[in-house]
This record gives sequence, structure tokens and C-alpha cells, in this order.
Amino acid sequence: MKKLLIPALFIFWFTNTYAQQKEVTITIDPISENIYMLTGQGGNIGVFKNEKGLFIIDDQFARLSDKILKNLKTISDQPVSMVINTHFHGDHTGGNGNMANQGATIFAQKNVRSRMESNQKEKGNITPQSLPVITFDEGLQLYFNSESIKAYHVHNAHTDGGALIYFANGNVLHMGDTFFNGRYPYIDLKSGGSIQGYINASEKALLIANDDTKIIPGHGSLATKKDLEGFSRMLKEITNAIQKEIDAGKSEDDVTKNTSLTAIYDAKGFGDGFINSERIRQTIYMSLTKENKTQKSL
Repeated sequence: MKKLLIPALFIFWFTNTYAQQKEVTITIDPISENIYMLTGQGGNIGVFKNEKGLFIIDDQFARLSDKILKNLKTISDQPVSMVINTHFHGDHTGGNGNMANQGATIFAQKNVRSRMESNQKEKGNITPQSLPVITFDEGLQLYFNSESIKAYHVHNAHTDGGALIYFANGNVLHMGDTFFNGRYPYIDLKSGGSIQGYINASEKALLIANDDTKIIPGHGSLATKKDLEGFSRMLKEITNAIQKEIDAGKSEDDVTKNTSLTAIYDAKGFGDGFINSERIRQTIYMSLTKENKTQKSL
């Protein structure tokens, strides 16, 4: 059943290559006073205008940096002074080097730097300026004249270096790829991600958010706590259903092909994004069986 991942990766490569050939439109939408969401290609970018310049969350692909910077000028003539990465994937960190060359300081959870550094060494393309220069373990607090920003490390969710970024005064929460609004998520099992960690991340976010919180997902449109509650419920219901199948002795192939396990959410369009219903069933199965083996060995 592992063969399923090969066409999935091919589709990702083909889609990404095709997308690179298309003209990318950058859109900036105001969320709260001095806080904005920038969409283009890749992960959604959070933007905060402050006395030190522009603070941004993630920076998409390197080839989009000039276009992103040009559009940011519509918010402020001040430069991007700080960037915080929600995790290490290239559609969220690809612009790091360009932002650093413009004078920005890069922040991230410590595993983000480790994984970026490791990937660069494997590819033989070492670019130190793209790496976070300030890292944190469990959390980070930043203070500005008009805003207090808190970064929370969420363990083994989308990856092992995920962070939630919360603007206390603006009441805006950026979740990175621990939240795909209205879509099944991509859980990077090879990089420390897991379904239980993903569920824990959504529960952590729900503790931070209230009914008025504006939530920026890693991918998808701006969301509310109600949207996140629905997403969290989806994760739990499908995970519980697949765990029952595992307990009944069903194989990976059985679970992957069992459309009834995700039918309710398939009908709502959750499988219309990058991760389809077949792949989310397989991913959750693989994550749960891996966790079960780990627990038995303890």
C-alpha cells in the first residue's frame, strides 16, 4: 500500500511545478489594527506593523520575495525587521535568506533550524543566512509598544518544530500548518509529525482562542474558533474510527480503501485540497500504528 505515496508525491511535484509557471497574485487583507494576512503561493503570511518595522510570520518561496516585499510597502515603508517561522517546510521558509539579506532577524523553534540545516547539507546547498538565528524550545515572548506576541511550541503535530503565534492585543492566532481550514491536513510523519500531536495542537489553540479570535491557518481562508472546532472534531472522529479498524485487525490497505471512514467530511469538501481522503486515511493509519508500536516498547 506504500505505493500510494509515489503518485501522491508525483502529483505534488507536478502541481507545484505547474503553479510556479503561473503568475502569482499577492493579496493583503487587514485583520486587526496593524495586523494583516498576506496570501500568495505557499503558507499564509501574518504581518504586524510596529515601531521596529514589519514583523512577519513565514515568508513563502524565495522566488516570491521581491513581489511580497513590494506588496508589503502598501502597509509600511519600514523594512521587514523580524521573521518567525511556524515550521521548516519550504513554502513557509523559502524566503528566509532574502529577508535576512534585507536586514530581518529570523526566529523559530529550535527543531526548525536543525531540520533546515540538515536538509541543506543533504542537498549540498548551504545557505546560513536562511537559517533562524534565534531559536526557542517551548515558547517565546516578544513585546512591542502596542502588542504582546507569544510563540508556543506544539510537539509532533504537523512536524516536530511547529509553533502557534498569538497576538494578545489584536487577538489574532497564526497556526501555521497545524490548521488547514476546511481541508484535510498534511501530517509530515517523516519529520516528527503525528495525528495525536496534531489533535493536541488544535486543542492547545482552542484554549488560546475565544469567540472573537481571528485565526490564520497555514492554508485556507481566515478562520474563527468555530471553524477550528469543526476541524478538531473532524480529526478526532476520523482518528477514532480508524483506531477501531486497527483494533479489529484491519490492514493499512483495508483502511486506506474504506471510504466510509471519511465519507461525512468528504461530502463537505475536506478532501478537495492537497491531501485527499484516501491519503488522510493512510496517513492516520500509519501514525496510529507507529504510536501503538512505540507505546508497546516502553
